[in-house]
Amino acid sequence: MDDLDDMDHRILSALRAYGSDPRVANTARVLSRVGEHGALWLAAGLAGAALDGPRRGVWLRGTALTAGAHLVSMGVKRVVRRPRPAHVEPLVRTAGRHSFPSSHATSAAAAAVAFGALGVNAVPPLAAAMCVSRLVVGVHYPSDVAAGAALGALTARIGARWMRGSAHD
Repeated sequence: MDDLDDMDHRILSALRAYGSDPRVANTARVLSRVGEHGALWLAAGLAGAALDGPRRGVWLRGTALTAGAHLVSMGVKRVVRRPRPAHVEPLVRTAGRHSFPSSHATSAAAAAVAFGALGVNAVPPLAAAMCVSRLVVGVHYPSDVAAGAALGALTARIGARWMRGSAHD
C-alpha cells in the first residue's frame, strides 16, 4: 500500500467512526438516500424552475448540468472500476460496486456551483455535508469524494455560460 492509499484508508476509518453515533449515522443515511442518482439536486433544480418563473430556463439548464455531471461520473466509474472500501463496515447499501469517483459528490458539487450561482446559499453547505456523508457511511474513500466533487464543480463551471443562456431567461 502506498502513502496515498494508506492516508485514504486512515481518513475513511476516522470519519466512518463518527457513524457509531446514531444521530450522525441516521443523518448520513438520509443524505445518502436522498442523494442517490442526484435525486435531491434534480428535485431542487426542478423546484427552482417551477417557483422562479423569470429564471426558469437558467434553473433547467443548471439541473441539466447537474444530471450531466452525474452521468459522466457513472461513465468514469465503469472505466476505473475501483472497488468500494472493504476495511470498514458500510452503513448503507450502494447501487453499484464501484467507488471512483463518488457520484453523490459529483452531483452535489455540480449543484453547489450551478445553483449557488443563482444565489441559493444553502446548497454549498448541504453539498459539503453530502460529500462527508459518503465517508461516514463508509462507501467511498476520501479520494473518491474529492475526485467526484472536482468533476462536478468542473462540469458545472464549464457549462456556466450555457446555463446563464440568453438575457431574457
